[in-house]
Formats: sequence, structure tokens, C-alpha cells
Amino acid sequence: MSVRPILVWPDVRLTQRCEPVHSELLDDLIADMFDTMYAAQGRGLAAPQIGVMKRLFVMDCSWKEGTPAPAPMVMINPTIMAAERILVAGDEGCLSIPGVLVPVERPKAVTVQWTAAEGDIHMADFDGFEARCIQHELDHLNGRVTFDHLSGETRDKAEAEFLETVK
Repeated sequence: MSVRPILVWPDVRLTQRCEPVHSELLDDLIADMFDTMYAAQGRGLAAPQIGVMKRLFVMDCSWKEGTPAPAPMVMINPTIMAAERILVAGDEGCLSIPGVLVPVERPKAVTVQWTAAEGDIHMADFDGFEARCIQHELDHLNGRVTFDHLSGETRDKAEAEFLETVK
């Protein structure tokens, strides 16, 4: 397939809520998303990051380590059904905000329901980095980026520093 360009913040499409996927043919899009994510050295990529305003993301949280073996996943129309009350802080990077790590607090574990590429509906529990990755990509489907987890001067400073680097 092919590697697609990744939108860079502050592209307005990154602030828009995505439409649900209904019966579209997605095989080529999904293949392009994995090609794009791996080429960019990412672990997750949401459709709006390549300009497709649909509720879909791909992820592979373990491929960089090689152990366990790569585990690519496709989540179509994902919904968090439950979230751990314990929040865990962690620095997050984003392919649409390259070179910036932002501290984000997220639930330690989540239960997610989604449709797989084959059309089957799944529900599973995720914790650790997988839970963080799912929540990060789901933010993209809702028009949020990591900067949206910051406030006040911290956000203003992070945004200004990033905009300086992309000039």
C-alpha cells in the first residue's frame, strides 16, 4: 500500500470530532494507516491524522520492542465502556505534534468495545501502555490532541515552543 502524509497540529481537522464508520470498504485505508504508522515510528495512528474523518485507528504497542511479537490492532468505532479510577501520569508523544512530549494523566486501565476490520464486535480489557495508547487515539477521534490536556501557561508555552520548531 502506501505511506500517507500525517497532518501536523494546528491543522483544524485535528480538532474535529469524527463520524462513525458504517459500511465503508476499509482494507486499503487500514493498510495505508499501518504503513504510515510504522514508517513514522509510531505505535498508534488515528484516521483523522491522515485527513480521514472517520472513527477508526490502528495501533501496535509492541512492535518496537520485538518482544512480544508485533500485535497490530484495528479499532473501528471504539468506545470506552469502563475506566479504572486510578489515574497514571505519563509523557505522551504524538505523530501530529512531532518532537513534543506532554504529561497526561489517564486511567490506568480501560474496557473497550470496538469493531474489528473483519466486522466482528469485540470487548476487552487493556492496561498499561496499551490503555494509554487507546485513550490517546480515541482522543484524536474526538478532536483532541495532547495539548488539550494542558492548561493555562503550560499549554501556551508548549504550543508556542512547538510552533517555533515548525516554522
